[in-house]
Parts: sequence; structure tokens; C-alpha cells
Amino acid sequence: MAETPKPQIKEINISTEMRTSFLDYAMSVIVSRALPDVRDGLKPVHRRILYAMHDLGMHSDKPYKKSARIVGDVIGKYHPHGDSAVYETMVRMAQDFNYRYMLVDGHGNFGSVDGDSAAAMRYTEARMSKISMELLRDINKDTIDYQDNYDGEEKEPVVLPSRFPNLLVNGTSGIAVGMATNIPPHQLGEVIDGVLAISKDPEMTIQELMDIIPGPDFPTAGIILGRSGIRKAYETGKGSITLRAKVEIEQKPNGREVIIVNEIPYQVNKAKLIERIAELVRDKKIEGISDLRDESDREGMRIVIEVRKEANASVLLNNLYKHTAMQTTFGINLLALVDGEPKVLNLKQCLEHYLEHQKVVIRRRTEFELRKAEARAHILEGLRIALDHLDEVIALIRGSQTTDIAREGLMTKFNLSEKQAQAILDMRLQRLTGLEREKIEDEYAGLMQLIAELKAILADEEKLLDIIREELNEIKERFNDNRRTEIVSGGIEHIEDEDLIPRENIVITLTHKGYIKRLPVSTYRAQRRGGRGIQGMGTNEDDFVEHLLTTSTHDTILFFTNKGKVYRSKGYEIPEFSRTAKGIPIINLLGIEKDEWVNAIIPVEEFVDDWFLFFTTKKGISKRSPLTSFANIRNNGLIALNLREDDELISVRLTDGTKEIIIGTSNGMLIRFLEEDVRCMGRTATGVKGITLRDEDEVVGMEVLEEKSQILIVTKNGYGKRTPSEEYRIQGRGGKGIKTCNITEKNGSLVSMKAVTGEEDVMLITTGGVLIRMDVGDISVMGRNTQGVRLIRLDENHDEFVATVAKVEKEEENTEEDVTAQIEGTEAIIEEEHTEE
Repeated sequence: MAETPKPQIKEINISTEMRTSFLDYAMSVIVSRALPDVRDGLKPVHRRILYAMHDLGMHSDKPYKKSARIVGDVIGKYHPHGDSAVYETMVRMAQDFNYRYMLVDGHGNFGSVDGDSAAAMRYTEARMSKISMELLRDINKDTIDYQDNYDGEEKEPVVLPSRFPNLLVNGTSGIAVGMATNIPPHQLGEVIDGVLAISKDPEMTIQELMDIIPGPDFPTAGIILGRSGIRKAYETGKGSITLRAKVEIEQKPNGREVIIVNEIPYQVNKAKLIERIAELVRDKKIEGISDLRDESDREGMRIVIEVRKEANASVLLNNLYKHTAMQTTFGINLLALVDGEPKVLNLKQCLEHYLEHQKVVIRRRTEFELRKAEARAHILEGLRIALDHLDEVIALIRGSQTTDIAREGLMTKFNLSEKQAQAILDMRLQRLTGLEREKIEDEYAGLMQLIAELKAILADEEKLLDIIREELNEIKERFNDNRRTEIVSGGIEHIEDEDLIPRENIVITLTHKGYIKRLPVSTYRAQRRGGRGIQGMGTNEDDFVEHLLTTSTHDTILFFTNKGKVYRSKGYEIPEFSRTAKGIPIINLLGIEKDEWVNAIIPVEEFVDDWFLFFTTKKGISKRSPLTSFANIRNNGLIALNLREDDELISVRLTDGTKEIIIGTSNGMLIRFLEEDVRCMGRTATGVKGITLRDEDEVVGMEVLEEKSQILIVTKNGYGKRTPSEEYRIQGRGGKGIKTCNITEKNGSLVSMKAVTGEEDVMLITTGGVLIRMDVGDISVMGRNTQGVRLIRLDENHDEFVATVAKVEKEEENTEEDVTAQIEGTEAIIEEEHTEE
């Protein structure tokens, strides 16, 4: 009995196998499924559908055939995948809202812009469109290479001749493994003109090409806002453009306005768009719409939005652009296969690769026609010899026993080739008439002229280019149409969020660990001094609020870091959170590096020429620079000043160039000098000495002193006071200053120094995240050499200290509950002060 063969088991490394298998799969998706070829702009499935239709004779001048027949042929011969995938691809090629120039002429229900799917393939019919015939023109003239199909029984084209630049004309989109392509459609005449221009001037710049091809042209028309995104995409291969619906605002006889939407952005589902608008109206996120209906028909699109009498149509329209797909973003990624490798291309490279493909196609077609002409001329030469020696030829044939003997005799006697001898033997007797002999001579002369012309074309690339230009112009004349998508630039290039966001005061907080948020200024209630405060935000045990300021949602916020760099944001761009929320890491908002943190925040309403920024560092260095130097700040920040070794930026203030500056230190020293003492410097300058520091002293604050200002100081242990500014004489810049506070173990070192008028509130934030808001007018006015009074009770058991102090606008009248809390807090602090005395 024969032994059962043992199973063949091969041990492999699973990591190696996974890597190899995944790479094989990835390359298969990239090369054989998801990405288009730069030459014909088609993915394999599109190419196979068109070739199958061509092979079946479903040309544009032939009757329609069932879609199921086409799909079956594609699957059976070339594309071994699901029938639904093939049919859906063919359906898209027949949709006028998906393809700028449809490649399939569909008959029946092929779906709609409302997202309706096409009828089943057994019901619909199709054939090649007229323009798709140009993709396969001359395919039988050896213009392209063929490859085996999946089972090796059929041949399929590697690429189509593509007699027009389909990659840009119809665009494409596809997701491969680790890469994706998204090429928008363009206007045929413009792209052909671009190819013609490149053929005449290969050194053309992309900017010059953009004068010919201004931008994409979508089948659903619409409006492209701005040219910067187009330029970036055309120059780098990647960019983003904003598409907007085209609308008209009509005035009804009763005075009400009506918004009419005639065109929507590319690939937007009209039915879902209307549904989204209705949803926003229902949820009262958009107000002012009294009626919404779809009046679209076969004549075109028409969405009617009736506006309420009291509403403004323009404002409503901006909200619709903001919250619905009436405005979308199209991300351009010009990725295509070049010689089988995926490459990101710019506009010029796309046109150059297409032009090179056309050179190959025309050269191969010319060579094919040359071989055909030479073969025919060779036959005619043999017939001419036979006619010149007609009697001898007839005698030789009559004297031969067999056809083979006759053929050999002709080849030997008249020095003919086998094909020429066979042609003589096959010649009918009617060709011996005088008229037929003349036709042979004329045909031969014509062929010799054609051969000379074909050889001249192959020998001269300029003649080759002339043919390409002539044929492209012919296609342009036959299929060119008007541009549909409008490109607008100027003031409406972007919708500013300020148009949609109310102008309101906000509080912005930034923690020591870098968490930022905004919230309405009314979130905090005012308390009398000495109160326990309310929990300002949730923080970690080692985190606390370090920066707090009031500003407007519409102001520009400048963020200055310890490294001397500046970043910018708009007030509304900072995310809004609840009072107790931590916020988001500022590194998610700004391009701040890991080893830097924000040390000063300045709100700017408008960048004007006669305003300045005044800087002070921890080492007492000061600098004054024009505000306009900071109007344009990149996403990755800008250098605000060059710092010396071991120094960092402490404070930045906005000035008009005529103010007085005060600088306070942790050891209780303060200097007052004229801003003019510090000359105006460039943005990257280091600065000059503002105050001379004693050992182990550092700057804790710098302020611009206004008229009738008082100096508010707050210490580490929660003590503070106000001191009239008259008690501080003006000194020269760079002095040591004079005492502003009596520093003791009880009150601790200075943590903050502010210039106040008594007409504002002040917020104190502790290291425990506790925040108290009080009226500055409630803080005692004392002399320079005093230690101040207690402003806030700190949790001594957890080593809680005052971290930072911020001025805010005075709050409205308090409620009865607030007043009760204030009285209780005041009584408690008075009692404590009496006990201490």
C-alpha cells in the first residue's frame, strides 16, 4: 500500500510575508485600479469599458445596445471584478453632471443630480459618445501597445491613443493605498490651446499657461472664488479651491426678496442640499427663510428660497454659504501614473506628458502608414514590370505546369519578390486594359509621393507637431463649447467669519500648560475683595491660568512667546468652552514649538502706522517697534525681537508713541520713564536697557501709564494695593527705579504690577485654578512703602499662591444674591484684619 504523501509545509517569516503581500496589493491598487494614466487620463476600468464598446462596434453612429451586454463583455474579457462596479463606472461616464464631456451616450435612466441611482443595466442602453471615438481613433494603426488580459486569451490596450487631453478635460478622482488623486475637469478648448502653446514654446511658464487655462471648468458650472488656490495647484500639483453656487436675488412685487439658485458646486447632491437648508431652518440655526422649493426641470436647475420681509437676503445668503454645501472646497491633487509610477504633476507637466504621448501616437501611425504604403508600392512595382513585359510574362505562365513553377519562373526571370510574383499571378485580365494600366501608374505615383511625405514627417519633428496641432484644432472645432464655471477674484475671494459672527466681548484664558479657550465676559460675577472666588476652570494639579484678557471676537490676537516670536489668530478662531472646561492645547491653534510658551497676548483692532508695540524682557531690556511690522504673520510665526542669552520676553504693550512706561520687579522696585527714551527699532532688533536690576531680581510687569493712573500691585500671598502714580517720579531709562512695595514674608514677592484708574474690575487667578473678580475701586489706596491689604484668601494647606492678574471691563449691577455674598466676604475679611491687628 502506497504511503500518503506528507503535506508540504514551508516555514516563512510572517512579518516578511505581510510586508511583501501588502506591497503587492498596494502596487496592484495603484497601478491597476485607482490612478489614471497621464497619457489618456483613464483608469483601467474606464479604458476597458471604452475598448469593449469599440470592439463590439457600439460606435456613436450605431444603434444603442443593452448596458448589460457591455458590462458582461467587460467582465468576461478584461475586468474580472463585480458587475455593479463596472456598471456604476459606465453610468458616471454617461452623466452630464459628473463628466464635463461624457464618454458614454446613455439611453434611459442614468441617475440625476439629486442622487437618484440609474435603472438596472438590463433596462438601460448605451453606445460610445462622439468625443469618446476620438480617444480610440487610430487604435488599429499600431499607435499603442497591447497586453494580455487576465487569463491570457485576449489582448487589451495598455493606453488609448487619446486624441484630446482627457486627463485634464474630464478629470478624475481615486483613492489608492497611501495616495489619492483628485483632478478637476477643464474646458476642452482651453486645454487644447494650452497643449498648442506648449508645442510652440516649450519654455512657457505656468503663469503664462494660466492666461490660457485660467482654471477648472465643472459640468455643474458654479463659481470659483479666487485664483490663489488654482495657482498653487497648477504650480505644485496640490491646492484647494472654493466653489460656490451661482445665485440671483430677485425682488417680488410685494417687496420681499427671493434667492434663486441656478447652479450648485460640483458633486453636490441637490436633494441633500435642500434637505440641509430645511434642517437648519427647522433647528433655527438659520432664520429668515419663509419658503423653500425645488423648481428644477429639464430646462435647468432652479432652487427657490423665499426670504422673510424683515430679513436681509445678502446676510442670509452668507449664512447659507457658511453652513451648507452651497459653498464647498475642492482639493486638487494632480496625481497620475507616469511610465507606471505615481507622480504629482504641475499643469505644465500634465500638458507635456500628453504632448509626448501624441508624438509617439503620430509617429507610430506614420510608421504604420509608411509600411502599408511601401508594401503596396512594392506590389505595384511588380505589376508595372509585368505590364512592361506582358508577352514574356504570359508566355512564361502558359508554359508552366503548376502555379509554383510559374511563380519561381517570374521571380528568376524578372528579379521579383515572392509577393510581387504572386500579385502578378493573381492579376485579373481586365487589368491589362489601357485604362487599368494608367490607374496602376497613377496609384504608384501617388504612393511614392505619400511615402516621401511620411518619411519627411518622421525625419522632422516640427512637421510631426504640425500634424498634432492640426488634428487638435479639428477636435476643438467639432467639440468646443463655452466655459461654464465662472472664476471671480477680489473682495469676495473669501467669506470672512466676521460677517457671520456677532461682535461681542470675550474673555480669553491661557494656562501655564498651554490650554486656551474663550468664553463670554459675562461668565464671571463680580465679588467684593476678600471673597473666596468661583472656580474659573478645570485644571490639573500642576496647571493654572497664566494669561487672561478681554477682547472682541473680531479683533486680531497677537501671541508673543518667551522665545521672542509672535503668532496671530482672530478672536472668533479661538474655540469657545464652558467656564469649567480646560480648553484646547494652544499648539493645536498656533504653530508654537515644544520649547516655547506664550508670555504676552495683545489684541489689535486695526494695524495703523502711528501705533507701536513696546517690549520688555525678564532681564529689563526694552524695545519699541511699529505695529505695522506685525500686520503679516506667517502660520509658523515671526521673530518679534532677538533675545540675549538666558533672557525671555515678559510683557508687550500697545502704545501711540507718546506715553510713559512703568516697569516693576519681583523685589518691589519700579521705574517710570518716557516712551520716547526708547527709540523706534526694527522688528528683529534686540532693544536697550529699560531698568537696571539688582541681584536675583527680575521684571514681573510693564505697563503704559495713562493720565490719572494708579499703580496696582499684587503679591504672591494675595496682598495688594493701589498707589497714586504721582508718588513715582519720572527717571531716565535704564535706572534702578524706586520702591513700590514693602516686601515681607507675610505678603511675599510681587507677581503682578498693573496701571489702573479705579474704573475697572480685576481678576486674580491662583495656582489652584481659583478665580476672583473684584472692583478695583474696592482695593485700598496706600503709599509706596506699605505691604498692602489681603485681596484673596488662599488655601495654605496646598501651597496656593496668586499666579497672575488681569484687568477686565467693569461688570453690570450685581444681583441680590451677589450682594449678599459680597457682604459676607467683606465682613469676613474685616474680621480677619482686626484679628491680625
